Amino acid sequence: MTAEPFRVAVLGGGITGLSAAFYLHRFAERLGRPIRVTLLESSDRLGGRIDTLRREGYVIERGPDSFLARKTAMIDLARDLGLDKELAYTSPLARTTYIVHRGRLHPMPDGLMMGVPSDLGALARTGVISPVGKLRAACDLFLPRRGKDGDEAVGEFLRRRLGREVAERIAEPLLAGIHAGDPDRLSLRATLPQFADLERKYGSLIRGMAAVRGRSAPANLPPEARGRTFLSFRRGLYSVVEALERRLLRDGCAIRFGAAAVSLERNAPDGAPYRIVAENGMEVAADAVIVAVPAPAAARLLEPHVDVEALRRVEYVSVANVALGYDARRFGHKLDGSGFLVPRGEGRVITASTWTSTKWPHTAPAGKRLLRCYVGRAGDETAVHLPDDSLAYAVKRDLRDLMDLTARPELVVISRHRNAMPQYAVGHLERIAELRRQLENRLPGVMVTGSALEGVGLPDCAAQGRKSAAALLGLPAGAL
Repeated sequence: MTAEPFRVAVLGGGITGLSAAFYLHRFAERLGRPIRVTLLESSDRLGGRIDTLRREGYVIERGPDSFLARKTAMIDLARDLGLDKELAYTSPLARTTYIVHRGRLHPMPDGLMMGVPSDLGALARTGVISPVGKLRAACDLFLPRRGKDGDEAVGEFLRRRLGREVAERIAEPLLAGIHAGDPDRLSLRATLPQFADLERKYGSLIRGMAAVRGRSAPANLPPEARGRTFLSFRRGLYSVVEALERRLLRDGCAIRFGAAAVSLERNAPDGAPYRIVAENGMEVAADAVIVAVPAPAAARLLEPHVDVEALRRVEYVSVANVALGYDARRFGHKLDGSGFLVPRGEGRVITASTWTSTKWPHTAPAGKRLLRCYVGRAGDETAVHLPDDSLAYAVKRDLRDLMDLTARPELVVISRHRNAMPQYAVGHLERIAELRRQLENRLPGVMVTGSALEGVGLPDCAAQGRKSAAALLGLPAGAL
């Protein structure tokens, strides 16, 4: 007698939901367990914020443009999909990153790790930090550990350990590039838990960073990726979405577009534990549900059953990026690095710029140059909503002032992501843990996951999808 398939509804077709659906099929096949997965996506496409534009030989990322190599969940996913040969590595020509200080580009000090110096000699030579600021940063070597447990704001932690100048002129713009957030509101435990661990273990952030700097790379990191911070794919990040869609369809996953889930109910008419009703009227009966949608949508679905304060507390920041393509003959800048970061205090529209065609040579055709400029961060989102002409003008004005770049772009692509970047406020992880305890008790088999919970990067999301799939099938997180 054939066992009835285990029915799982996956809500959300971003990288978390896609990874969850993929690993549900993969794990169930290895266990010999029949499964039926239905994925509901509110829009007409998969991938969420991942969106690669391939035009006139350019490969332009309209959303995220890369992922961290040291968090290997995306590398594992690429390998499982047979995409590992398509991985793209940053060019050696892009080793230098600049930071804006008083309207000029300065090379970032060597030895920085997430904005924390591990080489005081390099810090001493930078023009970004004053002599007093350098001495204050060095005090980290002698300051006592924090005397109490519990979460704290990233900004408070960095000022306490390294002083105001390093926190505001170096660490803040780096964090803005990842979270678009306000360090004085971001949770240390949720965004940079390794910092708290280093203080606890070494008594000093600088000493701790120096100790871990030379550690060996993860064992599953491809040899070509060792020493590289970021990775991508030769045809853009959307390659992984396309591969996931093909594999899911092959595996029999039912993918439904234009099907935003509007309610999650107990006890479906056919006896299934759960019924999901979509905005288009579709109904799905399920034995288990993975909720991988933004926090507001997840809160609406779960509110009839559990306290959703943890989700309501997740705020979102709107951001935009402006990609500009140029003819190299008229460009007039050597692009000798990966780009630059702009501290909040500089008062610029641009928060950062990637010199994309230098960092990722596959992104521009021969004889062309490609830049990507980022706009918007917590407390400074006005420019995101400017008309296209005004936003492009403001970005080009900043490039002229900071890079002396007067060339006219032959291609301008503006991408806006409203309410895109979730912000983890102090106490975030504790609130999420309580939410999950309630779900386990009141809605067994319902899991909530995604960028609003445990990490905004693509590897974080892929890892959450895999972990959710393993948990629903009764496997340890690292199984198979």
